[in-house]
Amino acid sequence: MEIRPILSAMLRNRTGAVLVALQIAITLAVLCNAGFIVQQRLDKMDRPTGYDAANIVTLQTVAIDKSGVDASQIAADLRALRAMPGVAAASPTPQLPLSNSGIGWALSPTGEPDDPDRVNISMYMVDEQGLDALGMTLAEGRWFGPEEVETATDLEELIRLPMPSVVLTRAAADKLFPEGNALGQTVYDFPGRSMQIVGIVDKAQGYFVNSQSAENSMFWPVLVPANDQQYYIVRTRPGERDAVLREVESVLLAGNPRRLVRDVRSLADVVGESYGNDRAMTVTLLAVMGLLVAVTVLGIFGLMSFNVSRRRKQIGTRRALGARRADIVRHFLLESWVITTVGVLAGTALAVGLSVWLVGSFELPKLDWRYIPAGIIMLWAVGQAAAYGPARRAAAIEPAVATRSV
Repeated sequence: MEIRPILSAMLRNRTGAVLVALQIAITLAVLCNAGFIVQQRLDKMDRPTGYDAANIVTLQTVAIDKSGVDASQIAADLRALRAMPGVAAASPTPQLPLSNSGIGWALSPTGEPDDPDRVNISMYMVDEQGLDALGMTLAEGRWFGPEEVETATDLEELIRLPMPSVVLTRAAADKLFPEGNALGQTVYDFPGRSMQIVGIVDKAQGYFVNSQSAENSMFWPVLVPANDQQYYIVRTRPGERDAVLREVESVLLAGNPRRLVRDVRSLADVVGESYGNDRAMTVTLLAVMGLLVAVTVLGIFGLMSFNVSRRRKQIGTRRALGARRADIVRHFLLESWVITTVGVLAGTALAVGLSVWLVGSFELPKLDWRYIPAGIIMLWAVGQAAAYGPARRAAAIEPAVATRSV
């Protein structure tokens, strides 16, 4: 089938064809970039945390009088928590992993203030059960013993405390020592303290889910009693989490009723809440993509239906001259394909331009080029599907229509 009659017919109603092609171009640009962003968000939310999040219970105690929280209260709470049926390990912590709230720190292999190799990290303060309480995997070296756990009464004392031993994540260790010999090395923080890397865990994400340093974490054996509140991480044995969630508040209040026990939930719930914005963006973008595709389908369908209605006598004449039904169907499908192709060609340039703008304005990753051919193929398929119904109706027009004057 020649393309010239199709182009001639389209030029006689160029406004509709141009508008539909423009709609297809905008749809392709948005689909490619929105689909890429959605995939980035899904990959981000699906990152392994390094923790046994499904079996970890987190909670916070808050004093309701002037009694505050001290080392003896933490010790009593830990004894009670570790004695609970179904509890595998428990550890105190100033803040919860992946909660978007915590202590950021920096380490350097040299200790120089302008060291270009300094690494930003999340600093976790834990005790001897921190490894088991978080369900992490120790890749090299050792964890801390109870004799290494220090106690600081406030932030000023915390900064003055020596840090003889720390455990790092593999990501942080490899950034500090790219040669891969981090275990046993000395690193420095920017109060100037030196510390030895005694262990490396495979993975343990930091406090902030949107941080570029999310995989860099450090563990330090120290307790820091807060003025009136304290977080605890309790890892349960498989299948025991819900029972511990129900009982943990009463167990802690039995030891000290002059406080509140709140935010009792699983670490998986904490992580899910921290990714709330990413999840909302994903749902919103998917809805926009679906709406754009639906509008594009309606646009192509409407244009093809209009063309069929406008050309009924011409179609009847072609049938009378020997054109088969299949020839009529092919004609309108090819017409739809031509319009779609013009649209996706313009949309390709628009998609690249939109990606450049998003990279410059929002520091998003550059669009993966594979999304463009995937979007083109999808819109070609959508265009053919939308045009098929009107094409079938055109093919059903009888040759006798050519002889009618009205």
